[in-house]
Amino acid sequence: MKSMMIGCAVAALAAGCCEECATGAAKATRSPVKEARFVEIDPGHFHAALVLNRNYEGVAKDVPVFAPKGPDVEAHCKLVDAFNTREKDPTSWKEAVYTGDDYLQKALALDNKSSSVVVLAGKNNKKADYYLEAIKAGFNVLSDKPMAITPDAFAKLQEAAKIADEKGLYFADIMTERNEITTILQRALVAAKDLYGEQEKGTPDDPAVTKVSVHHFCKLVNGKPLQRPGWYYDTDQQGEAIVDVTTHLVDLVQWETFPGETLKFSDVKMIKARSWATPITAADYKTSTGLDTWPEFLKKSVDKENVLQCKANGEFTYALKGVHAKVCVEWHFMPPAGTGDTHYSLMRGTKSEIVIRQGAEEGYKPRVYVKPRAGQDKAALEKALAAAVEKFNKTYPGVTFKAEGDGWTMVVPQKYEIGHEAHFSQVMNMYLGWMKKGEQPADYLPNMLVKYYTITEAWKASR
Repeated sequence: MKSMMIGCAVAALAAGCCEECATGAAKATRSPVKEARFVEIDPGHFHAALVLNRNYEGVAKDVPVFAPKGPDVEAHCKLVDAFNTREKDPTSWKEAVYTGDDYLQKALALDNKSSSVVVLAGKNNKKADYYLEAIKAGFNVLSDKPMAITPDAFAKLQEAAKIADEKGLYFADIMTERNEITTILQRALVAAKDLYGEQEKGTPDDPAVTKVSVHHFCKLVNGKPLQRPGWYYDTDQQGEAIVDVTTHLVDLVQWETFPGETLKFSDVKMIKARSWATPITAADYKTSTGLDTWPEFLKKSVDKENVLQCKANGEFTYALKGVHAKVCVEWHFMPPAGTGDTHYSLMRGTKSEIVIRQGAEEGYKPRVYVKPRAGQDKAALEKALAAAVEKFNKTYPGVTFKAEGDGWTMVVPQKYEIGHEAHFSQVMNMYLGWMKKGEQPADYLPNMLVKYYTITEAWKASR
C-alpha cells in the first residue's frame, strides 16, 4: 500500500496537477554573488566544455570536476585543454578532477555552495538526481537540456524548482537558441503589431506556429570531428528526440508567442505525438564513437540486420493558450557534403508571416523572410517593417531588408552570425548577470516547468 501511495504521488506531480509547483509557492530573496565558482559534475556531454569556451569576469579559474572514471571525463578535459591552448582567445581554466566512486558525495560536500554554480551536461537519465541533490545541498545550478526525459524526472524537476525558490538559488537550463540572431529578429518582428498583426490560432492540421529542426550525429566541433560517447545512442540514457532537442523548440514557441507572460500547465493541451527511429549501422557507430562493438545496453535496439534502430526522431502538435503549434526534430547520421543542420520556423500573424529557413537556398545558414497575408496592404506593411527594423537597429545596428518575391528578405550583417558554440558563453553571461544583480526573472522557472511539462505530455502521448 505504501509503495502504491508513493507511485500515485509521483504520477500526480508528473501529470502537472499541482499548479502551485509551477509557480513556486514560497520564494526567498536571491542575494547578489560577486565572485562565483564553477563545479562540474559528471561532464559526459561536450556542452559541459562549451560552457568553458570563454573566460568570465568574476569567476574563479579553478574548476573542481567530479565524475566517474572513464572516457567521458577524459574527453571533457581534453576539450577544455584545447580551449586553454588555442592561439586565439585562449582560456585559463584549471580543472581539478576527482574520479572516486563517491564523486557525487564529494561534490556535495564542497564549501561556499551559495557562490558556486553546478554545471551539468551529460547522461540525461542521471541529470535529475544531480540537480535535485545539488539544489538540496544549497548549490546554484545551470543545466544543459533536457532536464527531464521521463515523467519521474519531471517530478524531480518540480521539486528542485520549488526548493530553489525557497532557498533563493539560481536555477536554469541552457537555452542557446534564444541567442541566435535570426530568432531574436523573428521575435522582434512578431512583436511589431503593425507588421505582424495578432497571433493566429491555427488548427491541429494547420498550426499557426511551426518549428522543425534537423540534426546530425556526426559533425564538427571546435574544428574537429565530434566523438560521441557510446551511451549517446541509448534513448534510455540520452532520452528520445521527443524530449531532447524539442526542448529548444518548445522554449522558442513560448518565448516568441507569449513574451513576458507567466504560463501554467493548464495552458497546454497536447493533441498528438509520434516518434520513429534513425537506422545506425555498426560502421556508422564506430565512426561516431570509436567503439568496435555494440555495448550491451544498445543490443535491445539492434535489429536482425545488425542495424541500431535509434528512436531519434519525434514530433508533436499541441495548443498553448489556444495557439496551435507543431514541433518536429529529426536526426540523420551525417549531412551530405557542403550541407549541415537545418532549421525552419513559422510564426503566422493576421497581417504577415515571419519565417526562418535554413536550407539549400540559404546556403544552410538561417535567413528571415517576411510574407504578407492575403488581402493585406503591402505598402503599409513595408512601412511597418521599416519602423520595426529601425527600432531593432538600436540594439543590432546594420540589419536591413530587401524586396523579394511577394515579400521581403531580412539582411543580417555577418558579425552577428557567431555560431552555436559561442551561444553557450552568452547563456552563461546572462546567468552570471542574474547572480551579480541578485535577481532571476520571475517568469523563468514557471515557464521552464511548463516547457518540460509540455514535452513530458508529448512523451506520454507518443506511447
